[in-house]
Amino acid sequence: MSTLNVPPIPPSPRDDAMQLHRAFKGFGCDTSAVINILAHRDATQRAYLQQEYRATYSEDLLKRLSSELSGKFENAILLWMHDPATRDAIILKQTLTVSKNLEATTEVICSRTPSQLQYLRQIYHTRFGVYLDHDIGRNASGDHKKILLAYVSTPRHEGPEVNREMAENDAKVLYKAGEKKLGTDEKTFVQIFSQRSAAQLAAINHFYHANYGHSLKKAIKNETSGNFAHALLTIVQCAESPAKYFAKVLRKAMKGFGTDDTKLMRVIVTRSEIDLHYIKAEYLKKYKKTLNDAVHSETSGHYRAFLLSLLGPNQ
Repeated sequence: MSTLNVPPIPPSPRDDAMQLHRAFKGFGCDTSAVINILAHRDATQRAYLQQEYRATYSEDLLKRLSSELSGKFENAILLWMHDPATRDAIILKQTLTVSKNLEATTEVICSRTPSQLQYLRQIYHTRFGVYLDHDIGRNASGDHKKILLAYVSTPRHEGPEVNREMAENDAKVLYKAGEKKLGTDEKTFVQIFSQRSAAQLAAINHFYHANYGHSLKKAIKNETSGNFAHALLTIVQCAESPAKYFAKVLRKAMKGFGTDDTKLMRVIVTRSEIDLHYIKAEYLKKYKKTLNDAVHSETSGHYRAFLLSLLGPNQ
């Protein structure tokens, strides 16, 4: 469930374009006006607004925003302005080929649904003229590369149906491929994790725990490591509850000394129109503190105001 608060009768794209143009004029930028408009428009409205701004002022709105804003606030706004699939494509291009942040690459790929990944691959190729699989192949390695390539390219069912017999058998196969043997048969993990639906993987985890006394998550931590382990853990945790998974990611971004702002803004911006409401509920349940309060204490200025606007009411 989204936390995005859109006016019941939103202004026309033309009105929004005029308001933004007014906010840019004069000495300094009226950042409050920018936040009040952009943080309360959905992806379709933001796309129409960009078209209208270009048509009216013969100027690209993203370029204008980039020249008017700065720092983390600029980064968050520019990320927000894209539709979800384009945004994911931009994040993956950046993390795969520029920053080499393969942890972020893994988070994005392994937390998306098969239909989201299929569309994302199309957008990636259209925007960058290269296939996502190609960039994964060039920048990831080993078993991590194998699971990412398999996960983005293998069609999977998205429904809630579960084959309990298959799930129990898969749990046995994974046990034999991991904890029961000396060394780990990574190929089996790649095959099952890339081919089974989220509901099926959740059932496999249930049977694994029932038969072997601990979760599949614990087995993965014992038997694998590095980015490969991170990919498997992301897949199985999102199969059970994406909201719980992202609550943990946000906690990790804000825990300890300093804040991982790239991670913080990535999760809030990418989940705002999907399930941020549920993530907030899980965060409060697990950490006894609202996500709004946590973000408020770890951020400042216009950047803080924008993220809090996306988060919605403090509850």
